[in-house]
This record gives sequence, structure tokens and C-alpha cells, in this order.
Amino acid sequence: MSTFFAGLDWASQTHAVCVIDEHGSVHLQFEIKHDAAGLTELCRRLRSAAIAAVAIERPSGLIVDALLEAGFTVLPIHPNVVKATRPRYRSHGGKSDATDAYLLADLLRTDGHRFKPLAPQSDDIRALRALVRGRDDLVSTRVQLANQLRSLLQSFWPGAAEVFADVDSPIGLDFIQRYPTPESATRLGPKRMAAFCAQHAYSGRRSAQELLDRLHQAPAVALGELEMEAKGELALSLARTLARLVEQIRLLSSRIEHHVGSIDDGRILMSFPRAGRICAAQIPAELGSVRERFDSDEHLAAEAGVAPVTYASGKTKAVRFRWACNHRLRAALTCLADNSRHANAWAATIYAKARGRGCDHPHAIRILSRAWVRIIWRAWTDRKPYDPALHRAAQTLLPTAGG
Repeated sequence: MSTFFAGLDWASQTHAVCVIDEHGSVHLQFEIKHDAAGLTELCRRLRSAAIAAVAIERPSGLIVDALLEAGFTVLPIHPNVVKATRPRYRSHGGKSDATDAYLLADLLRTDGHRFKPLAPQSDDIRALRALVRGRDDLVSTRVQLANQLRSLLQSFWPGAAEVFADVDSPIGLDFIQRYPTPESATRLGPKRMAAFCAQHAYSGRRSAQELLDRLHQAPAVALGELEMEAKGELALSLARTLARLVEQIRLLSSRIEHHVGSIDDGRILMSFPRAGRICAAQIPAELGSVRERFDSDEHLAAEAGVAPVTYASGKTKAVRFRWACNHRLRAALTCLADNSRHANAWAATIYAKARGRGCDHPHAIRILSRAWVRIIWRAWTDRKPYDPALHRAAQTLLPTAGG
């Protein structure tokens, strides 16, 4: 009986599928649409071809979930591996979905033992991952819109961008909605500014008069009446959109904070110094619930991009930044590490020593993240919260009695 191997090159609208036999000959090629009917047809045709495993470039998504739920073994192959392998099949450098699907299937045939299959994640982790990644995307959108609003204000109403620290803060956005143009703020005096700040429970250290000074000291921009009115209308639209977005991010953050506190893996990560709830949610969302996924803390550090890559050839040896990694996991771990140094003497010492060796701040934080990964991996695999009393390196920094 012949053995068949499947490769799937995913896209936003359609997915190319290639099935080959043990000799590398094409047995089946087709495309399916990215909809419910297409995914059902995909699973049906793979079953009819007696396919057990499917190679794909991405490790998550709707199509991956559908394949896993249908009982197929899914092996993710990193896009860098696919890119590096293309010259084995063609020298002209061309690329198409069909040829990439064949390439993935052939990699599964020849090197399938090198890739680790995905395991279905728990429903709690899948829900947490959806919430966290969705929030991250919304935050990224907020940053883009805030930059757009700030740039717009600098072109016609610079004071409105400077009066409060953050243009996308609730009080900053409400100020722009009330005073979208310099003309609308002509009657704004200390009493009105004080009332406005009181309404928002403003906790800044500046008085109403100081805020007005910042508003009026900004450079004035000479524009025509129609252009000023048009830009004011645009600023008002952006401020309203941002205000709604900021509120939705707040509600989503609250949902995440509640969810992470209700699952075991979330409570494990929350036990680390200054982990908080959002950062603690981001880490298990990317780690998943399958402990066998990472063989060691070195494997986890490489996946998270907090361990460098070593290149050695002959007498030449170089250590370089790791670009290929889970960028979301790296961001979460470095956030935890950066926060921890303010509350943990051991973390502060590692960071200080790295800076003392000449490392810049991001490099020192990655070094500290690598140190935390050893402990996080142990706590995660043992399913136990972080216990400072069992952290020997941290205990050595504690002052002795009577010392």
C-alpha cells in the first residue's frame, strides 16, 4: 500500500494542496476556498487519499484548527525553512502556491522526522489566545491612529497635542472632541479648564493655568478658514474613533484579566514578580497547554527569541540577534523581565551586570528574560507557581539575620 504526503500552502482566499507518494510523484493537486464548504471538502479529499499528516507553514489559524479537529497530524514548517529549500527544486527563483504546496509535501516526505507535530490546545488556552491576540491587534491600531491624530494636530493645532501627556488618553481625546480647532478654544480660561479637569478626575501635577500655558505656548499655524475647518473635522473624527477604540480595549483587557485569573497556567505566570495580568495572559497564550512542545528551557528560549544565534565556521565565531522567533512571546517575556527588575533583587542584579558589561537596555532585558525562562519553564512544566523560597540564586541575595 502506498504512503502519501500532503502539503498545504495557505492564503487569504484559497489554499493550494498537493499530495505526493513515497517517490515524490504528484498524486493529487487541487485548490479549496477559505470557507466552511472549502474546509469540509479539504478534509474529505485528504481522507479519501488516506492522508495522515499535512505540512503547512503556519502553526495556528482556522485551517489548522479544522485539520486538528478532523484528526489529521499537522506539522508546521517555518517559512524560512521553505524559503531556504526552494533552490533544491528550482534555480530561477520563481514562486507559486502550487509549487510551494508540493515543496511542503516533499519536505514532509524526506524530512518529516525533523518537525514536531502540533497538538490540540485546551479550550481555555485557545480562548485566551484569541482574546490576547485580538487585544494586541487593537492596541497596534490605536497606536497608528494616535500617531495619525498627533501628526494632524501638529499641522494646524499643535497645542491640543501638547496640553496632555498622551493624545490618546481619555482626557486628551475628550479635549480634542470639545475643542477640535483653535477657534473653538478661544473662550477657554482657567475656570473652564479647571472644571474640565475635575470632570475627568485629572490627577496630573499641573494646574489649570499651567495646562493653558502649554496650550497657548505651542506655535501657531496660519491656515485658511476652510482648511482649518476641514482639518478640525478630521481631528474630531479621529478623536471619536480613538475614544471608542480605547474603551473597547479597556473592556477587552478586563475580560482577559478575569480569564487569566481563572485558569491554572494563568495563575502560574501571575505568581512571578510584577507579571501583572495582561502580561501574564500573553505568555501562556503563546506557550499553549501542551507541555511536550518544548524539550527544554533552551528550546523555549530559542522559540521566544531571547537566546542569540551562534554562527561558527573554522576560526570564525559570531553571536547574533535571533530574528526568527515567536515575536509575541518575546514581547511578553521581555515585558515581564523589565517589570521584574523593579521588584526583585535577583532580576535587578542580572540587569545591572549586563548594563555594566556594556549591553544596551534591550540587550540587557533579553539577558534577564533568558534567565527568567529557565524558571518559567520549570514552573510551567511542573505546574507549580513561582516560589521565591525555592529560587536559590535569589535567596543568596537576601540579607542574613543580624547582617
